[in-house]
Amino acid sequence: MLDRADNTNNPETSTDETLLDAYSSSVANAVETVGPAVCRVETPAEKRAGLGSGVVISSDGLVVTNSHVVGQANTVRVIVPDGSTAEARVLGRDPDTDIALLRANSNFGAVAELGDSKSLRRGQIAIAIGNPLGFDWTVTTGVVSALGRSMRASTGRLIDDVIQTDAALNPGNSGGPLVATNGKVIGINTAVIRGAQGIAFAVAANTARFVISEIMRHGRVRRAFIGISADTVPLPRRTALAAGIAATSTLRVRSLENDGPAAQAGISVGDLILAVDGHPVTGVDDLIRLLDGERIGRPVGLKLVHAARISLRTVTPIARVS
Repeated sequence: MLDRADNTNNPETSTDETLLDAYSSSVANAVETVGPAVCRVETPAEKRAGLGSGVVISSDGLVVTNSHVVGQANTVRVIVPDGSTAEARVLGRDPDTDIALLRANSNFGAVAELGDSKSLRRGQIAIAIGNPLGFDWTVTTGVVSALGRSMRASTGRLIDDVIQTDAALNPGNSGGPLVATNGKVIGINTAVIRGAQGIAFAVAANTARFVISEIMRHGRVRRAFIGISADTVPLPRRTALAAGIAATSTLRVRSLENDGPAAQAGISVGDLILAVDGHPVTGVDDLIRLLDGERIGRPVGLKLVHAARISLRTVTPIARVS
């Protein structure tokens, strides 16, 4: 008679169990950190349980969610996991990035921290927390599938620097956080591709941070627009050395708006944008941050790789106000 196999002394089984426990602990710890700050967001006209999700980012009641979640409402209701309910005023919304900022009339104990989405890597664990299909505070996990994606906003404009993930999202997850295992919010979940499995998107935390700061300062987002869409790409070391910049990634122009400022300045599809007014551009979020309202109507110097050569172009951005 054969004895039943005992895996307790099997090194391979022990290692697998250790890795699984470490993964589970990482996810659970992140959820315990951020979960209490995830709220349900309901508009006054909404009758079903849970319209969308949001995340509290300050103890005095600032909440980030999606623009499409709040729609045109001026006030919404937010409910946090401990059962606390508060009315919240919509401080501002930016349909171009699908981000909205709320101010609740109540202080919340649990607060989430926005992380640095520029430090993300493909393949790292991504955790989505929200209220899909009305099921409160549901957790799903996956990985960061791709970085620097673009997707079409409800305004028809492209949202740049979008995170693609395979963490399961459903209606109601919109506006909730995408979280790294360190417990920091790396994105705001925004959309899924209907009919596709394992393809969902989140607005990068750095983009959300820019929008939040603009809304807090101006009540809206002011942008200097040069008429391009672009992707974050690796920067060859030889090119970085020749340009005199210390960077491993940069921006590649994917498309140009006809007669836009960039096209008028002689910029072409495929050009690499290395710097704006001497400030290195290592990705889409850098360009978004640098092209703020202060540069509208003012000549801006761009350092490029154009036709395989490093060159300078002067572009005068126009206003793009959301």
